[in-house]
Amino acid sequence: MPDTPLRAAPEAAPELPGTLRTDILIIGAGPAGIFCALGLIERGDARHITMVEKGLPIERRSCPKERTSQCVHCEPCRITTGFSGAGAFSDGKLSLSHEVGGDLPELIGADRVQGTISRVDQMYLSYGADPRVEGVGNTQEVAEIRRRAIKAGLKLVDCPIRHLGTERAQEIYARIEHRLEEAGVTLLFGNECSEVLVGDGCCTGAIIHPINAAPGERTCRVTAAETIVATGRRGADWFDRMCLEHGIGHHAGPCDIGVRVEVRNEVMEDVNNVLYESKLVGYPDPFRNKVRTFCQNPGGFVSQENYDGGLAVVNGHSYKERKSDNTNLAVLVSFNFREPFHEPIAYAQHVGRLCNMLGAGHILVQRFGDILDGKRTWPAELCRSNVVPTLPDSEAGDITSAMPHRAMIEIVEFMRAVDQVVPGFAADETLLYAPELKFYSNRVGMDGHFDTNVAHLHCLGDSSGWTRGLMMSSVMGLLMGEELAAR
Repeated sequence: MPDTPLRAAPEAAPELPGTLRTDILIIGAGPAGIFCALGLIERGDARHITMVEKGLPIERRSCPKERTSQCVHCEPCRITTGFSGAGAFSDGKLSLSHEVGGDLPELIGADRVQGTISRVDQMYLSYGADPRVEGVGNTQEVAEIRRRAIKAGLKLVDCPIRHLGTERAQEIYARIEHRLEEAGVTLLFGNECSEVLVGDGCCTGAIIHPINAAPGERTCRVTAAETIVATGRRGADWFDRMCLEHGIGHHAGPCDIGVRVEVRNEVMEDVNNVLYESKLVGYPDPFRNKVRTFCQNPGGFVSQENYDGGLAVVNGHSYKERKSDNTNLAVLVSFNFREPFHEPIAYAQHVGRLCNMLGAGHILVQRFGDILDGKRTWPAELCRSNVVPTLPDSEAGDITSAMPHRAMIEIVEFMRAVDQVVPGFAADETLLYAPELKFYSNRVGMDGHFDTNVAHLHCLGDSSGWTRGLMMSSVMGLLMGEELAAR
């Protein structure tokens, strides 16, 4: 048990002692870490849990941009860090099919994943999720969309969706945070992990420090019987370094580079009403990389997220009550690198920084027709468009000057194919924002019990390279908690 009370003040990290003892250390308070703790608690495990999180409690997370209309570059970013991770400020969609959300079925089997999805879904409902499920029924309408997709050379993945909504997701996770506190979980906000402690093939805990501490100062050594890394996409780069330094088994995973597309709701109306989110996958000529749509937000808003080092990336939100005139979604190109290259995250970050450079630190936006014409977009041209940008401080410019040629060609060809499924999608005035990047850790080697080659060290969620998104991360976390409770 810890030697001192450790709940952080909302705006500051706690004064930590030099050493702490706990039974189970969870690094990261995103969905994977949260559901790992819930899995232990719901199984009646009496061991003490300490959770370390770089950001703030859910009730103190708010983006100043709502008031200023300009990104003020919070450090750390309040959209991507804090209790529930980036999930609390995303559109909050739970994909209810094992076919969506990464490769966890390859590790533990599709049936086990699907069964756990059902249990996790019931848990979200118990904390206040909307009982309505999007994308079910409408059999004839779905068949017609699929027919058009097949004709265009695309695959339609129709998946039932439970839409939490950005504002409702925060309410749901606030209830979960309160549940963990009631159960005695120590929540260390405002702290980050600088090192996992590994020796003789065994993990014994981690080194943590307040985010406002100078390097090497005010560090705290946390010893634990079990250590779980659940740092999400934001922590992918850090955990890759840990894998290299400590011999944690892993291999290079993919990275996704692309754009956020924004069109009028009228263009997406049929798909929005029938499926809510259409997941289309293609392998366009000439390079035949996998290209897919992701994170569709009917009536949504394009948003900016900030990562360490000042990297700004684009994302999208969708609220339950607040709606815009537009729909946005990502178009992502997957890159799978081979030897000798093994730095996919650094590659994606480099592309992102080039985009940021051209936008003077802002997200770039360009009209699709201007891309085809080989010209940049000017602010005055956006003012004349039917599609009014929902990211007001985006910078009109030329994303093709920063995006890799291979990715840009495939995005254009993919959008032309989608236009056959959704007429008007590739209109001249369709907006493309960049960079949209998805950082996945190199795939961590582990068995079906989530044990790595380092004893007592586990890795969950998007930081493991096995999952993508809220639901699958929650599933992996719940199963990890139940595995530990059974030992």
